[in-house]
This record gives sequence, C-alpha cells and structure tokens, in this order.
Amino acid sequence: MIVVLKANPDPEQLDNLTTWLTSQFITIHSSLGINNLVLGLVGDTSVLDIDLIKSLDIVEDVKRIREPYKNANRKFHPDDLIVDVGGARIGGGHFMICAGPCSIETEEQMNAVACGVRDGGATLLRGGAFKPRTSPYSFQGLGGNGIELLIKAKKAAGLPVVTEIMEISQLQYFDDVDMIQVGARNMQNFQLLKELGYVDKPVLLKRGLANTIEELLMSAEYIMAGGNENVVLCERGIRTFETATRNTLDISAIPVLKKKTHLPVMVDPSHASGIADMVKPLALAATVAGADGLMIEVHNDPPRALCDGAQSLTPEKFADVARAVLAVRPYAMTAEELSQ
Repeated sequence: MIVVLKANPDPEQLDNLTTWLTSQFITIHSSLGINNLVLGLVGDTSVLDIDLIKSLDIVEDVKRIREPYKNANRKFHPDDLIVDVGGARIGGGHFMICAGPCSIETEEQMNAVACGVRDGGATLLRGGAFKPRTSPYSFQGLGGNGIELLIKAKKAAGLPVVTEIMEISQLQYFDDVDMIQVGARNMQNFQLLKELGYVDKPVLLKRGLANTIEELLMSAEYIMAGGNENVVLCERGIRTFETATRNTLDISAIPVLKKKTHLPVMVDPSHASGIADMVKPLALAATVAGADGLMIEVHNDPPRALCDGAQSLTPEKFADVARAVLAVRPYAMTAEELSQ
C-alpha cells in the first residue's frame, strides 16, 4: 500500500500517522517526490482501513499495491534512483558505460585493458575473478588473486571496479571492490542475495537466462529488503529457441522495467549476442530504448582470451562503440517517457 501525502503535511499529524502505522507492525518507506511525500507501507496492510487513512487532512490518496515487490516498486518511489559507484553515477539521467575483460588473466592484460577502456569512454571497469563456467574443465578465474590484479588496474586507470561474486564466503575479497555483480546463474541464489542486503556496496543484478521480469524484480527485493537499496538491474539476454545468437536480447525489458521500477537498468550486449560484430548495433538499440548504461566485454587480444573471446571487442572497437552510443543519447527515450 502507498499513502500519498499533501504538500507540506503538518508535522504533528504526520508523526501521529507514522506512530499508528508502526504500532500495526507496518514498515514505512518514505520517498520525497517533486510535489508530494509518498509513504510505502510494507507488511500486512489488509488490517488497515483505507477510508480511515483517506479521511486524514494530510492524506491526498491511498492505493493498494498488488505486485509482491515493494521496495523495488516505482509506485513506492516515483523518482529514478541514482546509484553512485565510486564516483561514477548511473540512473536519473546519468549514463554509465562499464567495460573490461570477461576474465582477469594477468596484470599486464588487466592494466592494458583498463587504460584502454578508460581512454575509450568507460566510467566503470569490469573484470571477472570468480567465473561460473558451464564446463568444469574451462578456465574458472584467478579468484582472490584476480581481485588483487583488478584493484591494481583500478589504481592504474583511476576507474571504479565491478566484479562477480558466486558465494557468500567470497565476500572477504570484496573490501576494495566498488560494486558487486550477481551473475545470471545466481540471480535466484536467495541466501547470497539476503547477505548482499547487509553490504554497504551497490549491487549489479543480472537477469537469469530463463527468468521473467517479475522474478528479476523479486530478486532485487531480496537485496533491498535487507537495507541495501543501491541495486542496478542488468538485461543480458534470455534463452529462446533462436540459435543464431548466444542469447536473445530482450529490448522490451527496458521500457517494461522503467515502468515497474525506479532502479537503473543496464544492458549487456556482449552476452546477449556472443558475437563481437553484433555488440555495436545492440548497444545502440539499448541506448535509444532508454537504458541507463551498458556493460561491454573488452580484451586487448580477443583471439587469445581465456574466456568469451568471440564476443569481446578490442579497446579500439570499444571506443568506436562508445562514441556511437554517446552520439545517439540525445534521441534516447527518457525515464519519464518510459515510466508512463
């Protein structure tokens, strides 16, 4: 349930209302919009008398919310969330380009890519240290040693960093990481999501290969319910009957998510296609559709990459994509248009 208050509500009446709601075991999430203060009520709201609340002088409107996700619901938070990642921002008109290799391999490779994507227009550096691979015989990443190399690249390039976590025990390695990524395979690892709700770091949550948009939002709800509201959603392609590409990029997910949630939406055209030549057109499509950011895989020597070389761009090709994307940004659908 949400309670929309009139402009400049009487402080004493507001205090009486919140005290009464709390006594009914209702959790209150306040969101200050442009003209109104919105109270998001979480709990068993069936015990509340809507007509009684509507009759209060400070109340403009009361609405019941049918969606099971409350914290991630735009109806509770009418304004777009701006997430700060080590000084780089995404959401609310701020566009973020995240780039880097699928897997961290060596210090030289990581530093070269980091400086290359920085010069090409990236504002966030990615690199995989813990790698969930389909085959147990594929390269699994360097683990903690990989994160050490990522932090060195962070210092060399002056960019904040994001890397993927696979299980709770790995949190000990993430002290100097600016953003924690939850990959597609762990989107419904609910114990991990709960734990990340208590972490004071932004979380990049990727959509699962065969998960619905509502399931993605419910996974975000797990994190936000713990108190960590800095969640960025990532559409990375879903599994369909089509085999021409690695996955199928769901462009429609962007306007749907913008309508349903205030959380920033990032798109990963690299995993969606699995083909380097398709990254640029998909990145452009996602940008014009209203995405708040892009995540692009970049490697200094893609043919020799230990992971996902076929979908990785060189730093030079990445710079070309970044220029093209920024050129079409003025034509992108705005968050306000998409949320109508």
